[in-house]
Amino acid sequence: MLSNEINETLYEQKLDEIFEEKDIRFAGFVDGEGRLKKGRFRAGIIPFETNEEQQKIFRELAYRVSTRKHFDYSMGPVKYSASRRERLVMMSFPLKSSILLITTEPNVNIDRIAYRIIQILEN
Repeated sequence: MLSNEINETLYEQKLDEIFEEKDIRFAGFVDGEGRLKKGRFRAGIIPFETNEEQQKIFRELAYRVSTRKHFDYSMGPVKYSASRRERLVMMSFPLKSSILLITTEPNVNIDRIAYRIIQILEN
């Protein structure tokens, strides 16, 4: 997928492509420690969480992704994970050196969006 040395321009390009999907609320690249490297909300979206709560989500995401890697040897690597909540869908896509976190409106077709995001990341 993405190389270890991803630059700002490539992050912006990928975010622009991701936001072509109208149901995306937030997209961001999080490092292995849970720090947001690059990300943004769609214009006009008001986050459900405070900045502190968002930071906690990023840290927990990094932990969960690293924990799932323990089973790559038997089940293969995770392509994406998704959880459908009442107010949004949260999806994560593990990459080589980071994790792409996406939130969408709650009514999305998770598999369709995931397939599209994987296409964007592989290009």
